[in-house]
Amino acid sequence: MEKRSMVYDVRPISTLRELIETSALDHASRTAFVLKKQKQLTEVTYAAFLSDIKALSTILNAKGFEGKKIAVIGKNSYEWALTYLAVTSGVGVIVPVDKDLKKPEIENVLSLSGSCAVIYSDELEKTIAEIELPLEKIAMRNFPALLAEGREKRESGNRSYEKHKIDPFALGILLYTSGTTGVAKGVMLSQFNICSNIVAVAKKVLITPEDRTLSVLPLHHTYESTIILFFAPYCGAKVTFCDGFKYVLKNMKEFNPSVFVSVPLILETVHKRIMKAIHAKPHGEQLFKVGKVLCKAGSYVGLDLKKKFFGEIQETFGGSMRLILCGAAPINPQILKDFDAFGIQIVFGYGLTECAPLAIINHDRLHGAESVGVPLPGVEAKIIDPDPATGIGEICVKGPMVMLGYYNNPEETAKVIDKDGFFHTGDLGYVDKKGRYYISGRSKNVIVTANGKNIYPEELEYHLGESDLVGECLVVGDENSKGETIVSARIFPDFEEIHEKTGKTKDEISDDELKSIFKNVVKAVNEKLTSYKK
Repeated sequence: MEKRSMVYDVRPISTLRELIETSALDHASRTAFVLKKQKQLTEVTYAAFLSDIKALSTILNAKGFEGKKIAVIGKNSYEWALTYLAVTSGVGVIVPVDKDLKKPEIENVLSLSGSCAVIYSDELEKTIAEIELPLEKIAMRNFPALLAEGREKRESGNRSYEKHKIDPFALGILLYTSGTTGVAKGVMLSQFNICSNIVAVAKKVLITPEDRTLSVLPLHHTYESTIILFFAPYCGAKVTFCDGFKYVLKNMKEFNPSVFVSVPLILETVHKRIMKAIHAKPHGEQLFKVGKVLCKAGSYVGLDLKKKFFGEIQETFGGSMRLILCGAAPINPQILKDFDAFGIQIVFGYGLTECAPLAIINHDRLHGAESVGVPLPGVEAKIIDPDPATGIGEICVKGPMVMLGYYNNPEETAKVIDKDGFFHTGDLGYVDKKGRYYISGRSKNVIVTANGKNIYPEELEYHLGESDLVGECLVVGDENSKGETIVSARIFPDFEEIHEKTGKTKDEISDDELKSIFKNVVKAVNEKLTSYKK
């Protein structure tokens, strides 16, 4: 088992106000945010950020919102971050909403949550205007005036921010897993859920005030907000915001981040581009392999040769990238190994919104490529009902990061949190003798064949996804003419790759040609599999 004593020294926090106030005290003049305004980079210090938080919370309280729920929706921005911290530090409960939901879904979340106000960014003006609910609508573009008004009130003696009482263990953040009526479940997190998660991660993963992060994933996801919006400021690091997925690499060169939060799809896309460029060079593949061997040999004698061999690749990420935190789905272990060769460590972990969000991770002293790591400090994990042959069963976790429950839904809460406090994740996996956990798939996704064999579609999707020709795929259980369960795959082609291989565009290639191409892809995957998985 891993030695739990191997941890970094960290400061305890129990509320988000405590987090930001202690960081502002320790790093007052340091840069908290680097923002792009009219193509110019501007900086906001920690002291200025805290001042804005106090001003915004003061004006929101003056509007009568103290102790109430306030929703925030929009693209990643300083204003989004300011809203979240102002509400949680000095007003009430924050309700982060997915900006990509349709109007009826947004309306449903606002109604179910009981939000009294919604703060939104400009691109949602039309959608929010059409929502017919008794709530106040506040546009982020009005923040300069609101902040000025809030400062005036504070100068006149208003101390509603300081007087606001925070219960660390009460509902502080309300997140909806979907917007659809009948499906939407509100995950209730306390501020202590979030803070305990930050402290646990900080014990195992080092981020310093010299680091600069780039926020790419939507901030309403707990994974992105916990790491970028809270963990980075907790450590005194700088936060920057991406202009959008298609500008990721461009923004990396502009902001030069050293820490990045990602999902496998982004890394797979970038890795594919890098490998494509390597293969396009004369003897590129051989030189890449030799470079990896020499870098590994150099590390044994204290020589870091990664910049020399892979400096061009490092420049793709801005030149300073050292750490990528990745989760949310399985990833090809070879990608983790290749990024490590480039000089960029990927910390791969496992968590859920209901766990604020991290429960099990690799870390600075544990670089696993196949496993998702070990439980965080203070977290218990176990496998229940393991299969006698494979050891695969449902992963359950327990700790201070587990949610309070589902909002106004005690029945669903009772289904996932047992009497001992363990959260039943619904994910299947196993644990090895060293205490490292491995994910096999979702329990609801398991395909059971006529002979009782369990097939995990995620495993087959992983193998199919190794082909450059496969854009996306979904493995499901179908029935044949005899009513028996068979394994099928829905495959969406990568037409750019197909064009490169065949010279034909999406419109030029026939259905028969596509079927022939993917018949060979499936055949290659089947050759790797035992008979019942084919």
